[in-house]
Amino acid sequence: MIDLLAGNPLLLLFTVIGLGYLIGNIDIFGFKLGVAAILFVGIAFGAVNSRFDIPEYIYVLGLVLFVYAIGLQSGPGFFSSFQKRGLKVSALAIGLLLMGALVAVILGKIMGLSSPSTAGLFSGALTNTPALAAAVEMAKSLSTNLSPELKTLYTTGPVVTYGLAYPFGVFGVILWLFLFNKIFKVDIAKETLANLRESGIENIISRTFKIINPAVMGKRVEEALRPLGDSGFVLSRIKKGNKIDVVHPETILEANDVVVAVGKAAAMERARILFGEQMAKHLDETLDGITYRWLFVSNKAVAGKTIGGLQLFKQLHAAITRLRRGDVEFVSSPNTTLELGDRIRVVSHRDNMEKITDFFGDSVKSISETDFLSLSMGIVIGVFLGMIPIPLPNGLTFKLGFAGGPLIAGLILGRLERTGPINWGIPFNANLVLRQVGLVFFLSAIGTKAGHSFSAIFQTGGWGLIAAGGAITTVVTIGTILVGYKYLKLPMIAVMGMMSGIQTQPACLAYATQQTESELPNIWYATVYPASTVTKIFLAQIIVSTMLLLF
Repeated sequence: MIDLLAGNPLLLLFTVIGLGYLIGNIDIFGFKLGVAAILFVGIAFGAVNSRFDIPEYIYVLGLVLFVYAIGLQSGPGFFSSFQKRGLKVSALAIGLLLMGALVAVILGKIMGLSSPSTAGLFSGALTNTPALAAAVEMAKSLSTNLSPELKTLYTTGPVVTYGLAYPFGVFGVILWLFLFNKIFKVDIAKETLANLRESGIENIISRTFKIINPAVMGKRVEEALRPLGDSGFVLSRIKKGNKIDVVHPETILEANDVVVAVGKAAAMERARILFGEQMAKHLDETLDGITYRWLFVSNKAVAGKTIGGLQLFKQLHAAITRLRRGDVEFVSSPNTTLELGDRIRVVSHRDNMEKITDFFGDSVKSISETDFLSLSMGIVIGVFLGMIPIPLPNGLTFKLGFAGGPLIAGLILGRLERTGPINWGIPFNANLVLRQVGLVFFLSAIGTKAGHSFSAIFQTGGWGLIAAGGAITTVVTIGTILVGYKYLKLPMIAVMGMMSGIQTQPACLAYATQQTESELPNIWYATVYPASTVTKIFLAQIIVSTMLLLF
């Protein structure tokens, strides 16, 4: 069996992936290693026999697909997170991660670690595989003039230290969250109830209102809603006398008109104040031939454009009231950009629905396919960007490489959504598959390579490395709790979500969401996750390059 696996890299690759997936799904007191188990299985195979080796191009291919897909998906959220409240919170998250990086560098210097191993320790303590990938790529880029043995040590060292620090990076965060809930005597049930009251349980609902407020009479819908800024609701139907029609921005609001608003409970209260009176009887959705249909956005000509830019009422006499992206449903707005795979709720006349369906596509098959032209072009741009030499002091240069280049390209192209006829976006499901395939390829290949030097590195300070990783995790976690709970005065359930996002760790988020029925952990996780992911990737590269220069 050993000879068979050693002589067949493809068989070895999928054996490592399969066993890792199996082990990753084992439930240990409610916790699963998940896809990270593939890395540990790869390390185990490499440590058992040095002949177990997956070709380098496999991990490079996986790395490029993984980070580019992450960039595309995170691009809009990354740039939008720097607006309003997200700017302050993202800045705090970046500051806490900088503190963690500083602790990692100090501990690495004290323990005599190489700069790549220190970056791996940082990445494992904060459980971020893209950061590990960036550290490996940077180490490879800067070690071209070293001996083969030292070069191998530099590129595999971060994987070993990552693996040693990773477990406490998960369990340690959960432990500190649990302890500080006890220390601060947090009443989770009370915080949950307060948030549910404030947010209206976050369910999207529809309400019918009668126009009796003189301030909005005679105004266009767009003009009447403008003072609210982000109103949080959208108008779908309006009844004027005995006639019911779809609402559009140019609709004139008149006394005693009846309108239907869609949004969350807090937004419905804003609508009541604006329009004047909530009707006891809801305006039926099927009157006068007005109806709705859920449709998939599969037309590439539509994806990447804003709802307002489509001018749906003029083209189709229709309005979009809700949108589902992945597992999240939210109220749309004119500034919402449609993506391939979005599921939208469209309101229009029944006779018009076939035309609307053709316009948006509504093809499940189409949204499962990937535009390989735009995908290839985006990756080519990223690879070229990663090849550009960036000058450093002392005559040295470094390159963003296969991790940084595709990531930056993905972030920018994901934010642009569309350039002329080219739609850079990938359907959500296809993006997820691409990301997972890239990740398992990278973890399995880099894991087997790291396994070759695992024993030597562990014997030179294994338990010390575990303790150092725990110290980094502890500093960042306690710092986040104190800043979030004491300085920002956030509920602890929000702090737990924010810490999970800074840690970019779904297992920690799962623990947080188990403690409460509120959506706050998810909201705060999503607020800091994009900036935290990108920051850790760049910090890992900076640790590698800076320590080589300074020490």
